[in-house]
Amino acid sequence: MGLVLGLTGAGGAIIAVPLLVFGLHLSMAQAGPVGLMAVALAATVGAVLGWRAGVLRYKAAALMAVAGLVVSPLGLWLAQRIPNRPLTALFGAVLVGVAWRMFRQAGRDLRGEPRVAASEPPCRLDPAVGKLRWNAACARSLVGAGGAAGFLSGLLGVGGGFVLVPTMLAVTDLPMKAVVATSMGVLALVSAGGVFNASVAGLVRWDVGWPFAMGALGGLVLGRGLASRLSGPRLQQGFAVLSGAIAVSLMGRAAGWV
Repeated sequence: MGLVLGLTGAGGAIIAVPLLVFGLHLSMAQAGPVGLMAVALAATVGAVLGWRAGVLRYKAAALMAVAGLVVSPLGLWLAQRIPNRPLTALFGAVLVGVAWRMFRQAGRDLRGEPRVAASEPPCRLDPAVGKLRWNAACARSLVGAGGAAGFLSGLLGVGGGFVLVPTMLAVTDLPMKAVVATSMGVLALVSAGGVFNASVAGLVRWDVGWPFAMGALGGLVLGRGLASRLSGPRLQQGFAVLSGAIAVSLMGRAAGWV
């Protein structure tokens, strides 16, 4: 998981739960908190690096994280009440959507097509001070993104970066480095909050979580070292194909075919 996250820059977290379901035969409710532990640790490292580079927008990250932490318990509450098979099928469906969007965007990047963004995003950067100009529309957009990430972290045990990054690209004019760093800051806080909520409910398998999280951190460091030598868009497409195969396997498992 960490290797994929380090190589592609995003998306590694969402395969944590399938790896735990297939590799260790955990239920979705058990695998989610363990996946969040790895997300929290890896995202914290990414956020610290972004903060040191001066590209993390900490006010935006804090606002989205608060929204995510408020909504996350609702997702966790639902995860405990939805049977394992429907929850597995839902995760597979979400993963299919993520894989398809990633594959299409990587194809556009290989063809040199510019990323499409809103002409007048609600959150605009003030070039004089290097900070966002705050207004009601900007705050609403960021709160919505943070809330969606928090709900998915509680429900499915994913960080929600696949929601945060495209949303921030659409509603802000921040450069990609700032978007990724800010997203990492949100994921670190929301995932840590999800782990705390799950631990209070007695749902965390610490015996599995700590080794998995440390392995993810080691893979992240290795992946960051290799990423500069490999083609980013091709890696994104490869990960998208892998994610699609995992998603089909998950839905087959939910249907009783696997």
